[in-house]
Amino acid sequence: MATRTRRSQRRTEALSRERIVEAAIELLDAAGESGLTFRALTERLATGPGAIYWHVANKGELLGAATDAVVAAALAAEPAASAKSPEPAGPAGPAESPEAPEAPESAGPAESAETAGPAESAESPEAAESPEAAGHAESAGSPQDGIRAVALGLFDAIEEHPWLASQLMTQLSHSLWETVAPRIFESVGRQIRALGVPESSWFAATSALMHYILGAAGQNATNAASARTLGPEVDRARFLDAASTAWEQLDPDDYPFTRAVAGQLRGHDDREQFLAGVDLILSGITASLPAR
Repeated sequence: MATRTRRSQRRTEALSRERIVEAAIELLDAAGESGLTFRALTERLATGPGAIYWHVANKGELLGAATDAVVAAALAAEPAASAKSPEPAGPAGPAESPEAPEAPESAGPAESAETAGPAESAESPEAAESPEAAGHAESAGSPQDGIRAVALGLFDAIEEHPWLASQLMTQLSHSLWETVAPRIFESVGRQIRALGVPESSWFAATSALMHYILGAAGQNATNAASARTLGPEVDRARFLDAASTAWEQLDPDDYPFTRAVAGQLRGHDDREQFLAGVDLILSGITASLPAR
């Protein structure tokens, strides 16, 4: 009797909605959206289709659940690399605050989002000011760091799960009322509020960051997928070198700017470039904040 009970428990666990979604993610990672079929899913779970239909109605619902599960994990996890932005080539930008003291424990990104009003900020009032922040200095654990953490979490998730970018675009285009869009919007928006952005600008600022993060991360994933089709003998460095060389050979009259930055294409770091874009947007947002 005890053996039968243990088997029943294992079967219940195997056929839970969470296990089905987990198996769906595994199939999507291995074979893409076309590889996710209920037949493949039943084989992986060693069960019948009826047991799966008890938890999910169709493939669309399953794709939505898989997308939501990956996004939720990405927003909750620590990024694979530091969320601090790379040092800019020019004067200190929004990512730099070498003299800024550490923020008190009560001023972390998550808590600031819950307690700070539109005119409040989690930054230390004694932090050194920078021109790019228009009088709004950045301290450790600031809303800017919170936004970078969200951005890198999504960047890493989209890179790890090549199918995720297209599913995000689909859900954002057709299912704004589902959980994925509000989940991402909330994660970014709380930090925007904690920055002290006026309420009238919350939607525009959050949308700008969200569109950049998903668009740039999705493009990076597309580039990586395209590079894999070139074969193992063509690595990233060789591909970028060939592209950079081709840019350098463009007509100087038609492409003076592209030729000028061709060398920067060669050997650039995708994550650093991604974070630099986040910081450019943050710089514009903080520069427009009312003086305190």
